[in-house]
Amino acid sequence: MDDTPHAASTLAPTAAPQEPPPHVTLIQMATAAWVSRLVYAAARLDLADHLAPGPRSAEDLAVPLGLHAPSLHRFMRCLASLGVLAEQAGQRFALTALGEALKTGAPGSARATILTIGSPWFAGAFDDIAYSLQTGRTAFEKAQGVPLFDYLGRHPDEASLFSETMVGFHGREPPAVAEAYDFSTFGTVVDVGGATGNLIAAILARHEGPRGILFDRPHVVADAPALLAERRVQARVAIEAGDFFETVPAGGDAYVLSHVIHDWSEEQCLTILRHVRKAMQPDGRLLLVEMVLPAGDTPHPGKVLDMVMLVLPGGQERTEEEYRQLLAKAGFRLTRVIPTSSDVSIVEATPGT
Repeated sequence: MDDTPHAASTLAPTAAPQEPPPHVTLIQMATAAWVSRLVYAAARLDLADHLAPGPRSAEDLAVPLGLHAPSLHRFMRCLASLGVLAEQAGQRFALTALGEALKTGAPGSARATILTIGSPWFAGAFDDIAYSLQTGRTAFEKAQGVPLFDYLGRHPDEASLFSETMVGFHGREPPAVAEAYDFSTFGTVVDVGGATGNLIAAILARHEGPRGILFDRPHVVADAPALLAERRVQARVAIEAGDFFETVPAGGDAYVLSHVIHDWSEEQCLTILRHVRKAMQPDGRLLLVEMVLPAGDTPHPGKVLDMVMLVLPGGQERTEEEYRQLLAKAGFRLTRVIPTSSDVSIVEATPGT
């Protein structure tokens, strides 16, 4: 008989990872703000662009960046611990895959998104979230004196960055929407509030039949021609500038509103939706692309985004039942909610009661 114990019997059972105590989890939530500010600083400094040619030390970068070399070294060392950089011999730092994504113009628009979310005008609104909770009004307007979209209309550089941010923040959604819904039966798809055309471009690239109309305010669609040309759909898209609180293009077979309804108060939402109902064909379709909230305690990114809506533009995320009620007030009937492979769903509605 072989008395040698089997190898498996000599291994101690693997201990299951333990959940941290509640106070530790809460503190970790709070200190996440530190990491956010570090990544924002890296984007502001264009650090990834300076490292694009190859690894460099803090001593190499301090003069062109106008920074204190020892402090910059500590900053880069910290970014390396976060996976944004990698430290090499001679205290030189190179970009990782995360760092490459932080370069200007890199796919996914991470730099623009970080610069917008971390900017004083955006992030600062959360400093006054108590005001929104007390009054139901936006902390942003209290801080800046004007509503969010009026502010962007007066600050074209921030508006352009914001449009790029929307491409980055919602980047996975357009192809997921185009895949989840059959747009091929429509002659004309109107993208209401479609910004620079990211969604309509994805829809037309996947479905050859329809033509598109991109509709948004003049300063927003200013950057659309370049994006549509890049996606090679410019010949199939008509760009119309206007205000959806006044009118929308008439005669469309499908009206897509992506992250539009969540931006506004209920009264404003009803104004937009009624304009769409008046403009669309009798057998047309309304398609809202939104984060439809699950009921109860189920985690969902839309529940955090709902707080952004409260503090900045004054809108809200909704459950399916809340969308049903809203749409009914505007003369629509919710027919179905179609999930996509991203965080958003497509809320389909038809004219009727």
